Amino acid sequence: MAGDDKRLFKTLSHEGNPNDLTMLSPPQTVLSVSPNLIFSRSFSSADEAESPLNYACSRKTLYYLISTLNASFRPDYDFSNAKSDEFSREPSVKYVTDFINSSLGAVLGERYNRLCSTLWPTIDEEITLQDCDVYSYNPDLDSDPYGDEGCLWSFNFFLYNRRMKRILFFTCKAQSSSLQENGKFEGVEDEDSEDMLFDQEDNEDFQSGFNLSVMVP
Repeated sequence: MAGDDKRLFKTLSHEGNPNDLTMLSPPQTVLSVSPNLIFSRSFSSADEAESPLNYACSRKTLYYLISTLNASFRPDYDFSNAKSDEFSREPSVKYVTDFINSSLGAVLGERYNRLCSTLWPTIDEEITLQDCDVYSYNPDLDSDPYGDEGCLWSFNFFLYNRRMKRILFFTCKAQSSSLQENGKFEGVEDEDSEDMLFDQEDNEDFQSGFNLSVMVP
């Protein structure tokens, strides 16, 4: 662990046993309302749908999620003070892949359809999607790294394979191209661009990184 990660882990450990559960917010994919998103909203049982465990994770898992954020946005942002209620546990990998496909397909159209045929198989090779738990980060405006002017929407998902001790962080924002035209953005690609970046941070516990930025007319 790096020095900052050690301090973060000690802080969370002082608040309780690393294996103790901490409560999360309801899932982002279920709460999101969009005419482009259609979810079955089906669970294996009614009891499972109401189980408090669906809205909880261990303090150790919370540490991994916060450390992934720090590794991904360092040095511009520090998420060490992020609270558990800024995170959610999503119902399933399918909910999240449907959410991402619908969100990006609505913006990129056929370009995303072409990309999608290789995107998910490539991700599956790296992290084995069927074995993953999925979490999301839903910050308030003050903590949001994408809270700048012109950001239309964004999402932050963590695909966590416990057996592999690996996290893949899939983050995306949609930026208004109108501000670019007004000269308010520097170094931003035009609206036809697809900015795809793979930035991976490895340590003994996790591996992370996928970034996608799109321009919206």
